[in-house]
Amino acid sequence: MPKQKKINYVLTFVLLVVVFGILQFLLSSRIINRYQSSILNFMLINIVLAASLNVTVGLLGQINLGHAGFMSIGAYTAALFTKSMIIPGLPGYFVGLILAGILAGLVGFLVGIPALRLKGDYLAIITLAFGEIIRVLIEFFEFTGGAQGLKSIPWVQDFSIIYFLTVLCVILMYSLMTTRHGRAVLAIREDEIASEASGINTTYYKTFAFVVSAVFAGIAGGMYAHNVGIIVPKQFDYNFSINILVMVVLGGMGSFTGSILSAIVLTILPELLRSFADYRMIVYSLALILIMLFKPTGLLGRKEFNFTKFTSKILRKEVDHD
Repeated sequence: MPKQKKINYVLTFVLLVVVFGILQFLLSSRIINRYQSSILNFMLINIVLAASLNVTVGLLGQINLGHAGFMSIGAYTAALFTKSMIIPGLPGYFVGLILAGILAGLVGFLVGIPALRLKGDYLAIITLAFGEIIRVLIEFFEFTGGAQGLKSIPWVQDFSIIYFLTVLCVILMYSLMTTRHGRAVLAIREDEIASEASGINTTYYKTFAFVVSAVFAGIAGGMYAHNVGIIVPKQFDYNFSINILVMVVLGGMGSFTGSILSAIVLTILPELLRSFADYRMIVYSLALILIMLFKPTGLLGRKEFNFTKFTSKILRKEVDHD
């Protein structure tokens, strides 16, 4: 591994630890109150959701309006598993999240095979339809609690657990999308016909990206279910999918850093505007319109935050000194 890449990894790790340390200190000293800590947890879950949808919308270039459907599968899978008490405590929680990701990925595979034959608006419509079908099926079955949903889900609201799960999920997604598989997905986004002509199996890689997106949406759903303790099907309607899509577009399609930044902004902004009461959503909508008018490519476009420029200067100085 090149020396510059090693330094980048170390600096990124240090940054993540420092951010965690600061937030943990603010929580333990009660500078961040209980309400604000719940918003912080939702923010972290939204980061996973936005980053996972970014795989399909930003990197693959295909519109998906059924992301909340995969999230709901993960939420109900994890909740039903932990409520069964087959494996109690935190081990059961982690196993539930794994099962949530697996089942959501399986459904994503089954949905993706026929859906990804379509493009553009047609794909958006069919994913929207699949998301609504999943929600209606959840309402239909008795073991999911029907329209009443599930209650008494074991709470896991520990900030440190949710933080490190979020970091792990984003790292895994970023790592997958920077391998040769990820580069093949990016090639399809740029020109699908040219990619197929150069030997890339477009059907395989489109399905691969769709499944990866669904897996992490399912994990985020499991985290969400255990964070709130009560889930109902109507929480996971198409409006939820559109909210996640707005995060991806606002941050910059194709940028994981942009998705993280927009998830933070769009989680905190509605809460800050609560004092405006009836005018809250108007101000929120105007803020989004202004951002997209003056920054149509999103907050970061396709750029990613990294320490490459910083480490390049350090290494250049070392060479000059030698």
